[in-house]
Amino acid sequence: MAIFTELIKARLTLLVVLTTLVGFYLGSGSPVDYWLMLHTVFGTALVASGAAALNQLIEREHDARMRRTESRPLPSGRITPNAVLLLGVLLSVIGLAWLLFAVNALTAMLGAVTLASYLFVYTPLKRVTVLNTAVGAVPGSLPPLMGWAAATGTVSAHGWALFAVLFFWQMPHFMAIAWLYRDDYSKAGYRMLSGVDPDGRRTAASAIRNTIALLVISLYPYLLDLAGRAYLAGAVVFGLAFLGCAIVFARDPSPKTAKRLFFASILYLPLLLGLLVVDKDTKKLTAPRPVSQQSELPALRG
Repeated sequence: MAIFTELIKARLTLLVVLTTLVGFYLGSGSPVDYWLMLHTVFGTALVASGAAALNQLIEREHDARMRRTESRPLPSGRITPNAVLLLGVLLSVIGLAWLLFAVNALTAMLGAVTLASYLFVYTPLKRVTVLNTAVGAVPGSLPPLMGWAAATGTVSAHGWALFAVLFFWQMPHFMAIAWLYRDDYSKAGYRMLSGVDPDGRRTAASAIRNTIALLVISLYPYLLDLAGRAYLAGAVVFGLAFLGCAIVFARDPSPKTAKRLFFASILYLPLLLGLLVVDKDTKKLTAPRPVSQQSELPALRG
């Protein structure tokens, strides 16, 4: 069980599941279809778990060179590559099939895009260009859009607003991690911005730019009538606090300020999404379930 938990990157998979749940709940009408929500979460969790396992399979030699990853199951020899390949493929295929037949084709397609972009675009780009961080933020931002698509059958502006929040949140979050482990990344052959930025100015500037963009983007759920004034006030306060940590990091790019920025990012996301859920504007936004889903679900339940 310990090996399995490490292979599927349980904490990362949990984040994927939670952001998917937020997207589903915000896209749902009243009452919420909890059966459909369960199918969505289960399928998404399988795809995320498969992607995590296959990512570790691809990067096992590079993980062995880094102190923070050398104890993972593959580099430490606790499991064979063939076993991980089988597990990763099975989880991914079953997860996509589950989303296709138990949820809808749009959600399954978004899941496939997430899986493919993570494994075959972002993962190899980590050894090619410092732009990999921005590319990797795309599959990391798709889960809430998948949740929205599962509930509504569409990818409307509301769903894309959730995608954008996750995208710009990931950038300062990644910059803090990249600065903390820049020596490890360089040793493993990963091309991170922090590895070609001796004084930290470019890394900090990226964190500030994206935190400002996040502050602006986080207002869109209110502007799109997805949430009320309590969310708007919270988004401004949380965004300014997050930006303040990025500015402190820019003034003194040190492990201490990088850790502060990292923990600020860890606090920011659940606070913002939690407030978004609590202050959902159900009066202005109604998202009835598509007819196609209504006709499919009784058969699945039976």
